[in-house]
Amino acid sequence: MDPYSIIKHPLSTEKSIRLMETDNKLIFVVNKKSSKKEIKKAIEEMFKVEVASVNTFINPEGEKRAYVKFSSKNPAIDIATQMGLM
Repeated sequence: MDPYSIIKHPLSTEKSIRLMETDNKLIFVVNKKSSKKEIKKAIEEMFKVEVASVNTFINPEGEKRAYVKFSSKNPAIDIATQMGLM
């Protein structure tokens, strides 16, 4: 599956900025049918980084979000800057 069909877009909210600074995490809106393994593989492929873990959450509107924790050698702030969030 194409990584760009799995990952829709990053979220830039107060909570996501706080998670980026404290936990080295970024939040992405993802395809509802994608698994954690597919999300991890897509992020690693798109940004050439190492992902430590992926947690998913479906909000009441039916939007699936992935909380992606990066390994310590890949600061989330660098990835956010690369995407133009910062």
